[in-house]
Amino acid sequence: MSWSLGREDDTITEWERSDGYATVRLRERRDGGFIVRLDVMEQAADESTYERERFDDRDAAIARAETWREERTIED
Repeated sequence: MSWSLGREDDTITEWERSDGYATVRLRERRDGGFIVRLDVMEQAADESTYERERFDDRDAAIARAETWREERTIED
């Protein structure tokens, strides 16, 4: 299952998996840092999980978001 960009504005970028059961969100903090979170719901075909990491650098946060999407892509 593929990922699509569901939201992108000045603060939040969020991707949603095509089955609707997983999202990856990148959010800029007020202090200039970034939070990346993975949320896979219990109904998903893969294992349910919630992870959250903080980064000082946007590029590192984007790289983590990409890794999570790659790891949580499911074959149709």
